[in-house]
Amino acid sequence: MAAENSKQFWKRSAKLPGSIQPVYGAQHPPLDPRLTKNFIKERSKVNTVPLKNKKASSFHEFARNTSDAWDIGDDEEEDFSSPSFQTLNSKVALATAAQVLENHSKLRVKPERSQSTTSDVPASYKVIKSSSDAQLSRNSSDTSLRNPLHKQQSLPLRPIIPLVARISDQNASGAPPMTVREKTRLEKFRQLLSSHNTDLDELRKCSWPGVPREVRPVTWRLLSGYLPANTERRKLTLQRKREEYFGFIEQYYDSRNEEHHQDTYRQIHIDIPRTNPLIPLFQQPLVQEIFERILFIWAIRHPASGYVQGINDLVTPFFVVFLSEYVEEDVENFDVTNLSQDMLRSIEADSFWCMSKLLDGIQDNYTFAQPGIQKKVKALEELVSRIDEQVHNHFRRYEVEYLQFAFRWMNNLLMRELPLRCTIRLWDTYQSEPEGFSHFHLYVCAAFLIKWRKEILDEEDFQVCWGTEDGNQGGPQAC
Repeated sequence: MAAENSKQFWKRSAKLPGSIQPVYGAQHPPLDPRLTKNFIKERSKVNTVPLKNKKASSFHEFARNTSDAWDIGDDEEEDFSSPSFQTLNSKVALATAAQVLENHSKLRVKPERSQSTTSDVPASYKVIKSSSDAQLSRNSSDTSLRNPLHKQQSLPLRPIIPLVARISDQNASGAPPMTVREKTRLEKFRQLLSSHNTDLDELRKCSWPGVPREVRPVTWRLLSGYLPANTERRKLTLQRKREEYFGFIEQYYDSRNEEHHQDTYRQIHIDIPRTNPLIPLFQQPLVQEIFERILFIWAIRHPASGYVQGINDLVTPFFVVFLSEYVEEDVENFDVTNLSQDMLRSIEADSFWCMSKLLDGIQDNYTFAQPGIQKKVKALEELVSRIDEQVHNHFRRYEVEYLQFAFRWMNNLLMRELPLRCTIRLWDTYQSEPEGFSHFHLYVCAAFLIKWRKEILDEEDFQVCWGTEDGNQGGPQAC
């Protein structure tokens, strides 16, 4: 009955943005073990409600049923009905508590051990390529050799991370140690990636609730279509594509000083220092030179759109992810001059090709008059009018146009509204979707408005609310 109602909802919503492509994970979201019993009871109750009463709340039911998919430890294939699982929580809790107490006592007795380990990290960078089974196993062994004490120096409660602070995610150095379930997910990723032909459908399913930091670089290369699924072809493909990119550099980059390319290069040169200005990594001259080459070559090879402000932001997640393949410390303060020339060339070429794959799906966002953005903003307006008519009418009452705030959401893919670490996590899901950066992105923007609907409905001065007093479109930071 629930499945039929779900199908009927999508049929009723034929004009809903992105309805042509199914929302991956929407019908079968990862289960939360704490909610399994209640979910079954609630499911049976929902079936008794007439369809007319459910129409207005269908989107909210969808959001509620999929919200657990963003948990760190989701795993769809866990057997939640087994007796061993039902007793797991208390045992793990007691064992974890005992381990934490023991580790903290060791830290007090031997603090110098932790300090020595920390100081040794920068000297032990290793190139971890992902083109063979042996190299993947090396990645696994490196992870197992990390000092657990180094990861447990943080306080028991997670600190509040500022908007632009740590790029590293929950599996990075300085964060709480990985749980048993996180280790199980990581092992599952490694098995998928090391198989002779990686099952991309299964990889997308595993990546939807987030990709572990250790395997994110190779996973992103595969999901973006940059790397082939066959492991034997990956090494040659990487070598060929990297050589091809630097062939473009030799062929086109000197033309940046020519008259018909000067305007493009000048705009890129102006925008690069504005890219994440509060993160030291992106203010390094060497990093800015890399970004200039990537953006200029892309603009030359795509004359229909050329370079448009906002594209510079789309390089940063790829650059950070591929840099993290060689660096285990905090990336945001890392000095890239410590890397070899070959490492930097690999990061630059991979960032270029993956960004190109992304832009292939949304290039109409950046062609003349940016028709793609115009269509997406209109689609967002239609979507919000259906799922939250009160918010939609509130905008109309105060003559707020969606283009005023949603233009930047589409142009920069919310990168100006979210910390970079959150953008990277969000892109795990985007790359797991067939059209994540175009259609699925609309639902994320709609979720923004629903999340802050109370603040929006209480607000009357939208010049302040959307940060438009200085002429810049933005998000609901001030609401």
